[in-house]
Amino acid sequence: MTALDAAQHNHLHQRVNMGTRIVFLIAGLCMSAWAPLVPYASQRLALSGASLGGLLLCLGMGSLAAMPVTGALIARVGGRRVMLCSTLVVLAILPLLTLINFMWLMAVALMIFGAGLGMLDVAMNVQAVEVEKAARKPMMSGFHGFFSLGGIIGAGSVSLLLASGLSPLHAVALVMLLVVVLLVISLPTLMTERLHQPDQPWLVIPRGWVAFLGLLCFILFLAEGAVLDWSALLLLQNSEMDVAHAGLGYAIFSVAMTIGRLTGDKVIQRFGRYPVMLTGALAAAAGMTLAVLLPWPQVALLAFLLVGFGLANTVPMLFNAAGNQHDMPSNLAISAMTTLGYAGILSGPALIGFISQWLSLSGAFLLIALLLLAVAASARLVAR
Repeated sequence: MTALDAAQHNHLHQRVNMGTRIVFLIAGLCMSAWAPLVPYASQRLALSGASLGGLLLCLGMGSLAAMPVTGALIARVGGRRVMLCSTLVVLAILPLLTLINFMWLMAVALMIFGAGLGMLDVAMNVQAVEVEKAARKPMMSGFHGFFSLGGIIGAGSVSLLLASGLSPLHAVALVMLLVVVLLVISLPTLMTERLHQPDQPWLVIPRGWVAFLGLLCFILFLAEGAVLDWSALLLLQNSEMDVAHAGLGYAIFSVAMTIGRLTGDKVIQRFGRYPVMLTGALAAAAGMTLAVLLPWPQVALLAFLLVGFGLANTVPMLFNAAGNQHDMPSNLAISAMTTLGYAGILSGPALIGFISQWLSLSGAFLLIALLLLAVAASARLVAR
């Protein structure tokens, strides 16, 4: 390879790398843009707490329905078409979520919205695995870092636009404009080739190593969901924190996870996958335990900082492992593992609530800490 060829190859790799990061940013933007709209939808539809909970479940049901078939769809039409079409579906539904006035219609819209997000999630991770393989160096954490960054930007920008007096529709329209610009930039870098034979079955049950990775992914997403849905209540109960500041636990967790992922590739390259996976799972388990045991509000918040840094790079490394195993084609393996992981974050609130009734909320967090120790015990297998 001549110097010119090497330079052209390096330039192409950089473009694909940035395009993949932009897709992860788009997914984070689209998903988080919905969060500030929830109170408006609840008020517009005059929903009770139970009705709102059931409505929000529709988004997760749509994702769970779409994720298992996305791997086979990528094999048939290529990743670019899947990512493009799923993003366009999400963009088409997003403004409707600010306008619909009927409960059943909102439920359908959220299911379609969730399906689009689920398909995009699987397709972008399949591309990320292929880009990382071609680069022959850790890149997955950085990709997921852009998803986390998109989440912060999406929720933050929509909230600020709403606070400035814009209507939900106009606020969402500005986010959609940003997403369209980003999509146009990333489109030429998205993979078009079919990774595997197009006659693969539409629905594949995870087996062997992939099923085990899916179980680990379920635990990690369960831990993330626990912080999202229950950290504020835990701080109120155990640390006697002021209600107005109880949400800081999740905010600190999110910032730590984003920073951890954006710097994670260099950390993995420096220390190796096994030490990072092991220390990450142990740190998350320690953070969960300290959040229960520490009675001081300010110190308890540092426990969620530890959980965020601990969990930051564990899930990206599972995607790397799923993409490099040989029990199943990588597109189907990632599709199956994503489904199992998402089931963890979706079922987490109800599961933790059930355990809280049986033990206590503190007991539920300690049980998750034990599960994270099991992930730590599996670190060497994941990093092989």
